Amino acid sequence: MSGVNEIRSTFLDYFRKEGHEVVASSPLVPRNDPTLMFTNAGMVQFKNVFTGLEKRPYSRATTAQKSVRAGGKHNDLDNVGYTARHLTFFEMLGNFSFGDYFKERAIELAWNLITREFGLKKDKLLVTVYHTDDEAAGYWKKIAGFTDDRIIRIPTSDNFWAMGDTGPCGPCSEIFIDRGEHIWGGPPGSPEEDGDRFLEFWNLVFMQYEQVTKEERIDLPRPSIDTGMGLERMASILQGVESVFETDLFRHLIDAASSALGRGPDADT
Repeated sequence: MSGVNEIRSTFLDYFRKEGHEVVASSPLVPRNDPTLMFTNAGMVQFKNVFTGLEKRPYSRATTAQKSVRAGGKHNDLDNVGYTARHLTFFEMLGNFSFGDYFKERAIELAWNLITREFGLKKDKLLVTVYHTDDEAAGYWKKIAGFTDDRIIRIPTSDNFWAMGDTGPCGPCSEIFIDRGEHIWGGPPGSPEEDGDRFLEFWNLVFMQYEQVTKEERIDLPRPSIDTGMGLERMASILQGVESVFETDLFRHLIDAASSALGRGPDADT
């Protein structure tokens, strides 16, 4: 199980069995949010659910959301081609809780999926938490058995997620895998964190607040969960390649383009 279609199906089936409604990907141009040019995360279609303005017939959901990050607050355009992990268009796998479960269950669900279903090794994994989030750090110790050196506290916005200048937000916990010393880079929070050795592949956001204006932040009516896993990043991990462009998703496209042009992808001109 390592092809992108199998990974997507495994993710959605896992959360469906855990009581989540499988919801279709929403359009790339958001219907309900004029503040965004493109859908940049799985939670965009649920923004009004998080804020309490909209009711759904379910309190748990899971999606494979087509996303674009080519401008605005979450802009990856300038990183594409310079790292082995960034894309402008990608699929974000996510699970969501609307006032149902919160931090402990979200961490437990994530841990069981990546270690039991995807088979990732504990000794290759580490996590970050927002520097004041003792609760999340405690759950990682309890559920994953991590010691303090595997739980890195980050005081910056990297571990406090917001959709944009306004909207739902909250502290988050990111899951990383160490891909080995042969790849340049350091752990999160280090001077070498922008390298590709330590790959962040899943972000668990603990939605607790709504940013009303730049100066005003209020509590959400119900603490909720919003997570996002990069499908292409997970594929690179499970397929044992060092770049998202080497995964089966891109390999077929690159091979077809090379055949049509009569030149290999490594040709100088």
